[in-house]
Amino acid sequence: MINKRVLPIILFLFSLAGIGQAGYAQRIAVFRVTLNQSDVGIPLNVDLDKITYAPDSTVSLVAVAGNRRSPVPFQVEHGYHRVLWWIADGKEQSSRKQLTFELLKSPASRKDENYPVRLQDENGALIISDQGKNVLQYNYKTVYPPKGVDTVFKRSGFIHPLWSPEGNVLTRVNPPDHRHHVGIWNPWTDVQFEGRMVDFWNIGDKKGTVRFARFIAKNEGPVYSGFKALQEHVVLNDPTVKEKVALNEVWDIRVYNISENMWLWDFTSILNCATPDPVLLREYRYGGFGFRATEQWDNQNSEVLTSAGKTRKDADATRARWCMIDGAINNGHSGILFMDYPANYNFPEPMRIWPENMNGRGDVFFSFSPTRNTDWDLRPDKNYVLKYRMLVYDGTITKEKAEQVWQNFAHPPGIQISK
Repeated sequence: MINKRVLPIILFLFSLAGIGQAGYAQRIAVFRVTLNQSDVGIPLNVDLDKITYAPDSTVSLVAVAGNRRSPVPFQVEHGYHRVLWWIADGKEQSSRKQLTFELLKSPASRKDENYPVRLQDENGALIISDQGKNVLQYNYKTVYPPKGVDTVFKRSGFIHPLWSPEGNVLTRVNPPDHRHHVGIWNPWTDVQFEGRMVDFWNIGDKKGTVRFARFIAKNEGPVYSGFKALQEHVVLNDPTVKEKVALNEVWDIRVYNISENMWLWDFTSILNCATPDPVLLREYRYGGFGFRATEQWDNQNSEVLTSAGKTRKDADATRARWCMIDGAINNGHSGILFMDYPANYNFPEPMRIWPENMNGRGDVFFSFSPTRNTDWDLRPDKNYVLKYRMLVYDGTITKEKAEQVWQNFAHPPGIQISK
């Protein structure tokens, strides 16, 4: 199996006919992947250090189908353990119940770094593209609101635009009705810190804001490309100093190389207290992961559907594993499937979904808000993680397909490893 969009990502120094020849390529392990039903590519991973300590440059991955072996693009993520990542191709999944891969040890290989998913730093923004098409833009430089609007609404550390594969912009920033809305962002609303209430969401109140601090890492590869960025939740109403950082947050964003006509990307937020004092995220109807949709969507041309079967008429304040939002745009149709991860706090998370008459025309806003119906106490010296996955598409997808994609996020296919 090979992703035709990447020819080749890894250049193997052996011929496929010579794989089995003694002394040329040694089999390290066999991976048998039991598939969940889906035709969307699935990111797969195994702990490489549990299998081999061979250097990254001396391992190769091939897909096995009968007597045929095909090179598979893979990527090694370095952390406490090395993690081997690759993609189970959607077309292969739709026709087979099990895929077999072999991990090989061979002479050191040379990588072709002309990756399909790339990072480009441009004018204070980091843009991730796939096959030359823009996927999303992370704005790390401060972005100011339109001329004539109070500069208190300036922000950094948010995603806009988010594009569809056909190039439709699905996000919106600084709309007149809510100047603090900035595409995709992740602040908190009713926060108790050092005995005071702070609002990092409604920055017009001048109590708090969120800003980009620095990049921790940038990664490009044949399987995914992305970045880690440190963001600061800053208190602006501290009586003793001009400002104080209450929360540190790391955004881990990665876009996977799965398909020619869809984007699949992960948003992971890692929160911890920036001082020895705890931070209490108090119960409030919105706060956390937020999405402000394009101004082209209203109650006449867009739809909402959740995993619980709720629509825009009754979805607000309910819980869901996923929420699908799509609508007409630029003479076409595009949408996003937002997926919640089972390990997230208060899963399945409550949502804030604007009613059909919002702003008189039915503007679209969505939020996974774990503190909608309960407090969240963040203690010093601990990390707190929220993880979401998005599938961005043109056209429409069925609720059955949405459920399949979520299942592969929440419960990845089983991988049996043998020698």
